[in-house]
Amino acid sequence: MNKESLRHRETTGVIILDSFGRFLLQQRDDLIGIASPGKIGLFGGHRESGETPLECIVREVHEETGFFIPPERFEHLGSFDGADIDIEGGTLRGHLFVVRDIHANALVITEGALVIVDPADVSRIGPRLAPTAQAALDIFLNGIPTKS
Repeated sequence: MNKESLRHRETTGVIILDSFGRFLLQQRDDLIGIASPGKIGLFGGHRESGETPLECIVREVHEETGFFIPPERFEHLGSFDGADIDIEGGTLRGHLFVVRDIHANALVITEGALVIVDPADVSRIGPRLAPTAQAALDIFLNGIPTKS
């Protein structure tokens, strides 16, 4: 992998809501080499060659939660091209989705750990959130991105 490919990411992420309207988030593993190690983030990941954003998020959620969610259940919330707020000097092409009414007990987390957060508690866990997760939740809850 060349240095340029390490600084540009093409990713997807999903805001998963359970039947009570709580966020089902991922406590990221604290490993060198992953974006925002140890932080709370969204489920999702890097797009593979030839994969559409929707195909990517379906695959990533299945890999990370052990639960298959059909593509038609995902709502596209938005896309972003620009500076990567998780990696200094990096660029990001990201696609954000929402999926609703997922039962937490149906998930078997294979990377990191499950974190269940009530929308009223998002500001309390703010310092523990990965920057992209904070921005995505702000957009979802308020319709506006976080100001740095």
